[in-house]
Amino acid sequence: MTTLNQRLALLHERIQTACTTSNRKLSSVQLIGVSKFQPAESVADAHELGLADFGENYLQEAAEKIQHLKNKHLTWHFIGSIQSNKTKVIAESFHWVHTVDRLKIAQRLSSQCPEDKVLNILLQVNIDNDPNKGGASPEECIDMVKQISHLPNLRLRGLMVILSRETDPRVGYETVAQLHTELKDALNPEFATAWDTLSMGMTGDLEHAIAAGATMIRVGTALFGPRE
Repeated sequence: MTTLNQRLALLHERIQTACTTSNRKLSSVQLIGVSKFQPAESVADAHELGLADFGENYLQEAAEKIQHLKNKHLTWHFIGSIQSNKTKVIAESFHWVHTVDRLKIAQRLSSQCPEDKVLNILLQVNIDNDPNKGGASPEECIDMVKQISHLPNLRLRGLMVILSRETDPRVGYETVAQLHTELKDALNPEFATAWDTLSMGMTGDLEHAIAAGATMIRVGTALFGPRE
């Protein structure tokens, strides 16, 4: 069995190779460790090895981990589906929210964000119109981006996507990257400067995501090993 240290080293090698192949700087890609179903101790171990960003899908599980590890300098990303009755705790507990797919959710996060806190958010897009996944349709994105960008307490940073299993990642990620560029061009200049993030790519397809321009990749299995 490989150790966490070995898996992280191999993952860094994959990211470095993908960046080199795509003529990108290694510093342009941020690794987020997807720590759902992993104990707080595993997160702490990964942090000791240099990882600072962690993604969680389930709020109750995440809240316990965040509390347990509150004395460590970690950045927490919410990457699960969002129910309206959970927005307050999400706004209070996380630094990033990747899965905003409705204006109502953005409005609730904005109004429930703690005083003096600015929450980084991404608009989740359902690029392949998969009925089993969340995300706004590409056609909905332009109006949502314009409205969300004006909400207080939020900083709209870009797009997030989870591709359908049937979608060719080379095609899917390139399509999202193109949409990302089109939406930035539609933003007011005061908001366009913050539009800098593409959260896409996981264990099986991170190379394609990096080639398309991903700035954040979300990796669980290749980092922590197969989940029980």
